[in-house]
Amino acid sequence: MRPVGKDCLVAFAGNLYSVPARKVRPRQLVEVRATKSQVALHSTVPDADGETLLAAHSRAVGRGVRVVEETHWDGLPTGKGRRTTTGDVTPPPRGEPSASSHVGPLQALLDRAAVTQIEVGRRPLSVYDELTGTRPFTTNSPTKESS
Repeated sequence: MRPVGKDCLVAFAGNLYSVPARKVRPRQLVEVRATKSQVALHSTVPDADGETLLAAHSRAVGRGVRVVEETHWDGLPTGKGRRTTTGDVTPPPRGEPSASSHVGPLQALLDRAAVTQIEVGRRPLSVYDELTGTRPFTTNSPTKESS
């Protein structure tokens, strides 16, 4: 497993291999399947067709080589801004989808502000010490003072 860089490149064995910008997002983990002659990069989640293959490249010889298929950068801005993914792939939702995805930006801000008013339960750290079976960490340990 390797993360995708914001430049749509994946580091493997001292080299960089490209993946399609429209199918990934920065820091997304991809699976690397390598043989002596080929490096295949797979998504951890199948697409609508059930496919996971993002890219297949000939394995680079040596170290420090960039193996890039130019079509992987289609749709990206040119120049300095080129080194960012398009963001067409949205990260998987955390938990339940929020109702704010169907409302305007003002309502989304109001909803986020309401979340800050939720009361969070508090308990002493000794509860966690009991659960894990560890001794509590104390900063005031008994010491012998010599005079």
